[in-house]
Amino acid sequence: MSLPQTQPPHPPTGVWGTLTITLAIQSMVAMALLSLPVIASEVAPQLGVAVSWVGGYVALAYVAAMLSSLGSGALVKRFGAIRASQLGLLACAAGLALSAVPHVGVMALGALAVGMGYGPITPASSHLLAQSTPPHRMALVFSLKQTGVPLGGLLAGASVPGLSLWLGWSGALLAVAAVSVVLAGVAQPLRAALDADRQPHARLGGAALSEPVRLVLGEPTLARLAACSFVFSATQLALTAYLSTFLTHDLGVGLVLAGLWLSWAQTGGVLGRVAWGYVADRWLGPRWTLIGLALLMAACALATANLQMSWPLWAIGVLLVAFGASAVGWNGVYLSEVARQAPTGLASMATGGTLAITFMGNVFGPTAFGWLGAQVGHFRLGYALLAAPILVCALLLWRTPALGGLARRGGS
Repeated sequence: MSLPQTQPPHPPTGVWGTLTITLAIQSMVAMALLSLPVIASEVAPQLGVAVSWVGGYVALAYVAAMLSSLGSGALVKRFGAIRASQLGLLACAAGLALSAVPHVGVMALGALAVGMGYGPITPASSHLLAQSTPPHRMALVFSLKQTGVPLGGLLAGASVPGLSLWLGWSGALLAVAAVSVVLAGVAQPLRAALDADRQPHARLGGAALSEPVRLVLGEPTLARLAACSFVFSATQLALTAYLSTFLTHDLGVGLVLAGLWLSWAQTGGVLGRVAWGYVADRWLGPRWTLIGLALLMAACALATANLQMSWPLWAIGVLLVAFGASAVGWNGVYLSEVARQAPTGLASMATGGTLAITFMGNVFGPTAFGWLGAQVGHFRLGYALLAAPILVCALLLWRTPALGGLARRGGS
């Protein structure tokens, strides 16, 4: 897709201005998605359900995210990436408000609304960053933007448990919703410049929803990346959505301390996303970077399955930071390569198509992980079993040499 003659080759805000607003929005929607899961052990008894119900909440959110991501390319084309992001923020706020109602059915609707808001955010930001980022900085810039996901999780883990003690769990969710609405307003002054390439008469729905998946399945490298993202995303959710519950339910850790330890893992994810983007751009390329992350992810999953409170505090800290750095840190390198592999002008569509498959991992992963935990009465076995499919992904990436070759050409 060529830009209109009146549109400069890069967004007027430049790569760093574009990165700043997309990072803020990504952080906010990630915080919205994880706000309820981090206090699940407090909420579940009041609803009369098992703590494993959080897997159903997260799965519902990602079902909605999967569907909305399929339509994100058409949404961005018609309304612009900033408007699509604003709509996502408002949907997340509405979902949090519904999730604050102590009724399982209403909270399920809240999960769907949060997911509908979450889905378009990454394709919208990929559209903006693909226009503004030089090819030799793609992995680093996309990784910096994707630090918004663990940063949002870090904010959720560090603040929502404390807010729930002060305002009650419903009040904590409403507070996060209010911040999401404010950020949607903050983004409005940027819309005229960043949404100048929108096409008001572009179609929505129908065939536009199937185009992203057809695009991905028709490109073997994109299809392999998407398949690996299914497993990686399931692992990421096993960490971010269940670590707090695993620590409180299986190991007897207090809620606030469990939230703090989750924030350690999220901090590892923030640092990892930046580091892996730099490593992929400068040294290893995306192929070997993703293979290394898969191996580290598998090792950390096995170690978490054997975690004991008798371990030294430093050892627990190293494990959780490393698990976060790998299981949360892979996305930026992955998304930059999706944008680079996409046909010219179709970065948001390719991202939406691959994310639909990524979100399937988010849907089935937490559901299976929670179901297994309910069956055996603990979450250790679930963490141990994750290692096998992760290692299969490492093998699949090893057999995809095109990734490394394209990285060294610098996206030319």
